Amino acid sequence: MTRQTRPETCDVVVVGGGAAGLSAAVALARSLRSVVVVDAGEPRNAPAAGAHNVLGREGVAPLELLAAGRAEAEGYGARVRADRAVAVRRADDDGFAVELAGGAVLRARRLLLATGLVDELPELPGLRPYWGTGVLHCPYCHGWEVRGRRIVVLGSSPNSVHQALLFRQLSEDVALVRHTMPDPDPEAAEQLAAAGIAVVEATAAGVRGADGVLQALVLADGTELAADAVVVAPRFAARTELYEQLGGTPTDHPFGAYVAGDPTGRTEIPGVWVAGNTADLSAMVSVAAGTGVLAGAAINADLVREDVEAAVRARGAAPTRTG
Repeated sequence: MTRQTRPETCDVVVVGGGAAGLSAAVALARSLRSVVVVDAGEPRNAPAAGAHNVLGREGVAPLELLAAGRAEAEGYGARVRADRAVAVRRADDDGFAVELAGGAVLRARRLLLATGLVDELPELPGLRPYWGTGVLHCPYCHGWEVRGRRIVVLGSSPNSVHQALLFRQLSEDVALVRHTMPDPDPEAAEQLAAAGIAVVEATAAGVRGADGVLQALVLADGTELAADAVVVAPRFAARTELYEQLGGTPTDHPFGAYVAGDPTGRTEIPGVWVAGNTADLSAMVSVAAGTGVLAGAAINADLVREDVEAAVRARGAAPTRTG
């Protein structure tokens, strides 16, 4: 591998080419900032047939949406690099040096982490191939597609009751398999009964399907529950490695760890912002895009402040002409 000897410089490096990162790149490029987006090409929603609750693009294929976003960002002058950011450090000029897997080094004044998250599914055989189609977690992302169908909720925590109630809005045929969740408390048990949700006292052993279509949840005793959709509760693991390399500490959450930022995405590390699922584990596509716009605007304003302060200092240091 031939390593790059002269770093590429820019105002902002955006790590992550999803909805958040590309939206930030558009906002920054429209403010005439030089921007490089590093995209490893691993969008979280790639298995899904469509992205939902995206105003004006409802149901658009996720990869089609990202391709359009890249074209828009590049149309304003942003550069998108298909590569992976593997290391980051504070540079001598107080900016950042971002090392890429391909050997390049990017130098930037500001850094936006829009690296997203990884859905860690329950350890149950057969789930992964149906993830995003027959194995679901969010009623707002996929609920309409399974409305009126047979839905089985795989219990893993007290929050599984909430999931079951949300999906009951979409179908009369909803069952909750307790699996590893504790006994519902009396209030939760009353809610489930009132909603007509059957509670199955069993653990699951896997799922069964054919020709890419999920058909049943298989229980530990070998019996099957017919299902068109199995609802699970993944652990959301935000990609926080780069943040930690800079000395940051992820914030713990019952559903996973994330990088905390203020309403604009500014983190505790000077010069570093965060957007999308890296900062909000529950953010859907449209929300993630919105956080990217806010972060991009805030970063531009911060750079304007720094540039003006430098100009004021330079003006004050300039010799005064007399006579």
